[in-house]
Amino acid sequence: MTNKIKAVGFYQHLPVSEKDSLQDLTISEPVLKDRDILVRVDGVSVNPVDTGVRRGGRKNKLVHPRIIGWDSVGQVISVGKKTSLFKPGDRVWYAGEFTRSGSNAQHQVVDERIVGLAPKNLSNQQAAAVPLVALTAYESLFEKMGVTLKSNNQKVLLIINGAGGVGSLAIQLAKLAGLTVIATASKEKSVEWVKKLGADFVIDHHRDLIKQVKDLHLPEVDYILNLNNLDAHWNEIAEIIKPEGHVVATTENRRLIDLQKLTKKRVTFSWEWMYSKSYYQLESMITQHNILNNIKDLYEQRKLIPVDTINYVPINANNLRKAHADVESGRMVGKVTLTGWEK
Repeated sequence: MTNKIKAVGFYQHLPVSEKDSLQDLTISEPVLKDRDILVRVDGVSVNPVDTGVRRGGRKNKLVHPRIIGWDSVGQVISVGKKTSLFKPGDRVWYAGEFTRSGSNAQHQVVDERIVGLAPKNLSNQQAAAVPLVALTAYESLFEKMGVTLKSNNQKVLLIINGAGGVGSLAIQLAKLAGLTVIATASKEKSVEWVKKLGADFVIDHHRDLIKQVKDLHLPEVDYILNLNNLDAHWNEIAEIIKPEGHVVATTENRRLIDLQKLTKKRVTFSWEWMYSKSYYQLESMITQHNILNNIKDLYEQRKLIPVDTINYVPINANNLRKAHADVESGRMVGKVTLTGWEK
């Protein structure tokens, strides 16, 4: 007989203000594949991808509920036949896959190659905030831009939207790599946040970025990590980036971007989507296991600080609607998490 578990999902893509946008559900426990582990979900967080998927589909009612959620921390319950990285009882964290049922459920199956051991010194609330944004920041800096954790003291990085989840990890990782970090933030609270994380300079993305960067009298900007509104900032990015620099973007454009603006500078432009490896089942999936373990070590060595700023207890539809509304408000600093299930 199949076990039943609690979950939160939806049958229609609706605004978060509507009660049916996220509903409390009872579903069947998922079935393990050979490379999967079954995890008891103890904490989750909400990212822009959650809100985008929830509201961004056809209005027709779904036959089966959609369970979303990506970030998770929890305990391994059982493992598939071909697993080798984990055993029951291990405490793990991960950001999941884009094409599988999500973490907003008491139990979830996930491919072990994209899972890491969770830091012993972080609570479920703290750990749940990290995986997706850490993977995105790490891959952007170290895989796409080619930054290393060796000294880069002469290099300058501009992060557009430094106070969000990815920016919060990117600032810290960039400082560990020795980069000079310029982060954008527009509100007093977000300015204080990025300074706390280690940003050397803070500028306002609602004002002229070109002038503000020039006024800092720094060497040329070697790297730009764009985490918000590529359309609005593209012309500024093309002007600010140095010749042979590198631009990485995580947010899609709604209009065509003119890559010819980078031609004479011979600038490299890259997209970063941390789900690519699992979406296409690439051999490089295993790197996400390694990255999450590296991030665990950095937390246990006290080289990174937590980025959770709002927490709701327990995990249920009402609290997830609150968390989705927080993310959609555009005023989030850091990450919003949810922990525990009602008995």
